[in-house]
Amino acid sequence: MIKYELKCRKDHVFEAWFYDSATYDKQAASGKVVCPVCNSRKVTKAPMAPRIARSRGERAAEETKQMAAALKALAELRDHVEKNADYVGEQFAEEARKIHYGEADKRNIYGEASREEARELAEEGIDVAVIPWLPRGDA
Repeated sequence: MIKYELKCRKDHVFEAWFYDSATYDKQAASGKVVCPVCNSRKVTKAPMAPRIARSRGERAAEETKQMAAALKALAELRDHVEKNADYVGEQFAEEARKIHYGEADKRNIYGEASREEARELAEEGIDVAVIPWLPRGDA
């Protein structure tokens, strides 16, 4: 498999995977390679930096760095939610409905809900987000 960075005549840049370079050439010549933004079939290969193989240790270090950044972002999100919303615990679904239907004052809330409750709220048109809630501390 080979990945190409492609560019259409309107300068939209996108990536696409092909079995090999001959497959790209054949599909591009027959107009089967299409820009996902504007549907242009006039597509060319864009300049790409070569992908240089890294050692297993370098990959592991990069993955560790990415995981640490993700955990930090989740911790910051938790802090933001806790500072800007009311905790309603297991009454989340009930309270979200009350707010949505005007039976309670509009405000930001957070709490616990089952997957089924979250799905039902979304089906009712109530905006909900499921956020992985990480425990506090260094554990």
